[in-house]
Amino acid sequence: MSQDKLDTCFQEWQDNEALAEEMIPLLGQLYRKYNVVPSLYGRSLIIRSVIRILKNHRYVKKVEGTELSVRDTLPMVRAMLNLELGPAHIDLGKLAVAFKRSGRSDVEAFLREELAEIVGGHETNGMGGEPKDVVLYGFGRIGRILARILIEKAGGGNLLRLRAIVVRGGGDDLEKRASLLRRDSVHGPFSGSISVDHENSALIANGHYIKVIHADSPAEIDYTAYGIDNAIVVDNTGKWRDEEGLSQHLASKGVAKVLLTAPGKGDLKNIVYGINHGDIGDEDRIISAASCTTNAIVPVLKAINDEFGIANGHVETVHSYTNDQNLIDNYHKGDRRGRSAPLNMVLTETGAAKAVAKALPELSGKLTGNAIRVPTPNVSMAILNLNLTREADRQTLNDYLRRISLDSPLQKQIDYVDSPEVVSSDFVGNRHAGIVDAKATIADGTNAVLYVWYDNEFGYSCQVVRILQSMSNVRFRYLPRARD
Repeated sequence: MSQDKLDTCFQEWQDNEALAEEMIPLLGQLYRKYNVVPSLYGRSLIIRSVIRILKNHRYVKKVEGTELSVRDTLPMVRAMLNLELGPAHIDLGKLAVAFKRSGRSDVEAFLREELAEIVGGHETNGMGGEPKDVVLYGFGRIGRILARILIEKAGGGNLLRLRAIVVRGGGDDLEKRASLLRRDSVHGPFSGSISVDHENSALIANGHYIKVIHADSPAEIDYTAYGIDNAIVVDNTGKWRDEEGLSQHLASKGVAKVLLTAPGKGDLKNIVYGINHGDIGDEDRIISAASCTTNAIVPVLKAINDEFGIANGHVETVHSYTNDQNLIDNYHKGDRRGRSAPLNMVLTETGAAKAVAKALPELSGKLTGNAIRVPTPNVSMAILNLNLTREADRQTLNDYLRRISLDSPLQKQIDYVDSPEVVSSDFVGNRHAGIVDAKATIADGTNAVLYVWYDNEFGYSCQVVRILQSMSNVRFRYLPRARD
């Protein structure tokens, strides 16, 4: 390769870096001033580094076959700032690709047409609902990730305010609680700064004042004493999973609703956002967010059932170990779970296959399931072995799921990857409920086997936040509109 070619490649990279650096404050202005949340084919552009922004642009070629650079998107961001937009989630990548294919030259005129419903809407709320106080009851793996997401999203006006966390103990553990939020062995460092207010028992994270309440039961807490009222309590302890147990939260002053981050028992509504979140009514005071596995598989199962029909099938979950298991061999009330999690694959049960019916009644009784816990700390996989009612080959299945992941009401739930080199750690931090691995798809007549990765911590927590928004009557516009 000639020196001129080498110099040209490097200069092009530096030029793109400079444009991405110019774009970052403009994206921040869209986000904080106008409550516009920009993305590139589902990849967020908010609070992202220059390199991440450039990588997100590169991703577009993988899914669309079309080159997209910051030279294409920066003019769009500038134009959006002139349009006084109302709040919305806007896929900048889809707009940029559509603009390139249109052959038009006037970016602002194009955006005025494509974003007509929010142009000039800056002075309106546009999202519905009023600011809602959120309390995290428990501060373990899911609780801390939820805290990170809620703090990150607050700048975009999502109307959810993290006001408090509830933990057990005597009150001398604030530094350790802060440290666990600040540093994470799986998800990396907290994006921002955290300080401790010892005198008032609080954490201050990126300017968010979060009261730390020490209590052994909901009955001990009066949230109104801390200025918290009409709150949603997110119970991520798993201690109570039925209506009777979770109703203890409703007896606490200042609590309006409860969201459980585990499968609910009895008649509790188990909600998988994107599938049956429309079933949440204003009268519902206790809701379950189901399990991480149920959230991962139900959107894919619905997409397949809608297009090809599912006669029956089996779900095998290959799941990372969790805090419920033992580090070394020790007593555990569950079968096999007492054996060392980092040293063994542990065959265990899963209720995810049966739980599917709560979100997708049409699949009731059609699925069986099992699970294997494996020695990885995060990211799991569901293997869906399905008997379809209509024949489909591998290419047909993959093309369909790719379209669903890019342009459908399930695009926030289903992601798609087509690489022969990806492994579990590549999906840490993925915000979708599940990711279809196209290279692993098997199809023969009416039999199909689909492999679905999922970040059982972060992806699931993103689904929980979406349910929180729905419970708070927060309604976002997603533009350009997805095709049904």
